[in-house]
Amino acid sequence: MKTFTDNAGRTFTVAVNVDTIKRVRSLTQVNLMDAVEGKLLERLVTDPVLLCDVLYAVCKVEADAKGISDEDFGRAMAGDAIDGATTALLEELVDFFPQGKRRVLSKALAKLRKLETQVMAAVETRLDSPELDRLIESELKRLTASVGNSAESSASIPAP
Repeated sequence: MKTFTDNAGRTFTVAVNVDTIKRVRSLTQVNLMDAVEGKLLERLVTDPVLLCDVLYAVCKVEADAKGISDEDFGRAMAGDAIDGATTALLEELVDFFPQGKRRVLSKALAKLRKLETQVMAAVETRLDSPELDRLIESELKRLTASVGNSAESSASIPAP
């Protein structure tokens, strides 16, 4: 079982078993068994609202025992808490499956993480690029010149 801590400092345990899968399906209409096909993993990683709905369903028994509503749970999920919860859920989900499917899911998860790392590195490189700075400066000059020309041309229009 994996754990994560929300932004309110509360720790939750993520345990994926048949009961959990049934509860998630019932509360969210998300079938965790679809993870084998790979698209569910991508959806969970890219949609934090869906992820938090699924996590709440996974942790509902514990949340209920702690008196934490769905809304309270969601309010405490942002930033690093989502990252930790995502890791806990996906790793626990991979561990749920038998060896053959676990191996495939593990590879899919590793590829997804590699892609995510590469995309973030590419974005950072682009943002740090002097070329981007030049492009921004050029666009600002163009906009400033356009606004200046617009003000001059509207001043030369005679009043009715």
